[in-house]
Amino acid sequence: MRRDYQAVRIAGLRLTSPEGDLTLSNPAITLTSEDIGPVDWVLCALKTTSMEYAYKLVRPCVAADTRILVLMNGLGIEERFADWFDANRIFGGMAFTCINRSEPGQVHHLAHGRITIGHFQNDPVELETAMALWKRSKVEVSASLSLRCARWEKLCWNIPFSGLCVAAGGIAIDGIACNAKLRNVALTLMEEVIAAGNADLASHGEMARLDRNAIVTHMFHLTDTMGAYRPSLLIDFLEQRQMEVEAMFVEPLRRAQSLGVNTPQLRLLAALLFSLGIRR
Repeated sequence: MRRDYQAVRIAGLRLTSPEGDLTLSNPAITLTSEDIGPVDWVLCALKTTSMEYAYKLVRPCVAADTRILVLMNGLGIEERFADWFDANRIFGGMAFTCINRSEPGQVHHLAHGRITIGHFQNDPVELETAMALWKRSKVEVSASLSLRCARWEKLCWNIPFSGLCVAAGGIAIDGIACNAKLRNVALTLMEEVIAAGNADLASHGEMARLDRNAIVTHMFHLTDTMGAYRPSLLIDFLEQRQMEVEAMFVEPLRRAQSLGVNTPQLRLLAALLFSLGIRR
């Protein structure tokens, strides 16, 4: 642990959740990954704004057979880890959860809890190995045979909803769900992301595709159940921290433009968020 180390060492780690609250009174924590040493699995859940620290944090825990599951938002994440470590040991994870960290040592799980896992090289045998890690967990975990497709599917929620929460002036999710005009903008953004994602998949010779009708129905239904949830991008904006604009908005836009996919709403949103980030 970094920020929360002292608080958790003194008072433990507390999780509040509709699934039941949990307190770990004396968890095994350390200030440095060097104190941990080599392990079987590394789960990296940094924000992409901390990517510059990722290699230094992960490297001491990596041995010849260590596998790395990257639970981060955006595009281009696994590629960075594959540059640092053996590409065959890299996995990507997409968390469809409503979770906020607040005061040190406190984690608030508000709703949902699904994680989708894919392998960087789409190896089904390696993917089964990753799924076995979660077999006895109460977390709902699904496997994606195309990590690239799963990454774009997560962006179908993150880009329209997290992005509009900030661009609309700092509103929670229900401010979009209950506003007809903002819902329509979110729909347009989602359709642009689907088009860009499918073009990216095709350009890499992948057979998987994003199903427009299924994704739109699912994502809006999911959003309608979240209430006044504040996504992490919004919290970073309100607390004047650096936002994950590059990986979540700029890189998807860059790929869309390189493939000739017209995404005017995404271009506008990325520019607004980039500008807001510069002003912080």
